[in-house]
Amino acid sequence: MVNLPLASSSWDGDELKAIQEVISSGNFTMGSKVSEYEAQFAEYFGAKYAVMTSSGSAANLLMVASLFMTRQNKFKRGDEIIVPTVSWSTTYSPLQQYGLKLVFVDIDPFTLNFDIQKLSKAISKKTKAIFAVNLLGNPNDFISIKKMTENRDITVLEDNCASMGAQFEGKYTGTFGLMGTFSTFFSHHISTMEGGCVVTNNEEIYHILLALRAHGWTRDVPKENHITDTKTNNSFEESFKFVLPGYNVRPLNMSGAIGLEQLKKLSKIITVRRENAKFFQNLFEDHPYIQIQRELGTSSWYGFAIIIKEHADVDRQDIVNKLSKNGVEVRPIMAGNFLRHEVIKYFDHRIEGKTEAAEYLDKKGLYIGNHHFDIRKQLVEISKILK
Repeated sequence: MVNLPLASSSWDGDELKAIQEVISSGNFTMGSKVSEYEAQFAEYFGAKYAVMTSSGSAANLLMVASLFMTRQNKFKRGDEIIVPTVSWSTTYSPLQQYGLKLVFVDIDPFTLNFDIQKLSKAISKKTKAIFAVNLLGNPNDFISIKKMTENRDITVLEDNCASMGAQFEGKYTGTFGLMGTFSTFFSHHISTMEGGCVVTNNEEIYHILLALRAHGWTRDVPKENHITDTKTNNSFEESFKFVLPGYNVRPLNMSGAIGLEQLKKLSKIITVRRENAKFFQNLFEDHPYIQIQRELGTSSWYGFAIIIKEHADVDRQDIVNKLSKNGVEVRPIMAGNFLRHEVIKYFDHRIEGKTEAAEYLDKKGLYIGNHHFDIRKQLVEISKILK
């Protein structure tokens, strides 16, 4: 029995102590620990601002919503946004909820991110934004994306929820676009129980995110801000003054406290994940019937993709059954080809060209978990099961 779960806790006594300190303080809702975490998170990834949320999905929601609240270059319903055909459902859902038209582009069959040539062909005069998803820890080709968008009124956004700590050309993913989102759900690189974050270098966007996160009120934005210009000195009125159609996706103070401890461990967590990945690559790069994800830049290796090679006489369900029988948790690669899900009927969308790679991955792909501890022995056993 191999016993390799999809995810595992990286907490120890430090996180438990941090939780207890918050409980003892009596300050449970969003507070000083969240502010400290945001400051350290932004500094770690080289961004000016970070806004913590209740989940990565909530981070995506706020990111999209904020685009409709800016004073200039405001997005409007019907604007076109290019997305990859493979990602998680809540990459797409906020786009639908705000009335954007999604243009689906196929993935590269090896990196599992945007097919760069097809992405280039998909750009038109109607393109308002490109939403890059860094899948399973792997960066997109941001040099090519920059060349496509420079001198054009196209906003670049990143869903970096499964790729915390990944780098491309020495720069952290999640920081290449106007905004980038992160997740700190249990199964991700660090965990704050539930949680997410949006980073940006744009001060106006930052102020909008602060308001949207908490009911759309002015309470959390600075006195001098890009929404109301200047807040009044009447703290009574400002406490319940609503200026944007917001939400309540605030994190708990406890989540911020946990995040502070987890950030201290992040570099080591990423290092061990990469050591596991190197071992996985050596085991499977020349496998007779399994194709693995091709690393672009420096991946943070959220998990390990296993895709049956073309023409191989192997059934995916047989692989799933063998691994599951030996205690190895497996999952589809995110939502697979999102176009096949029933929910697509609610989306205003079009498909740019064929989506053969996404369709193939949807039928022939799966992934297993990576961890913050040494799993080389388990990987050897998995290679024997799949020999």
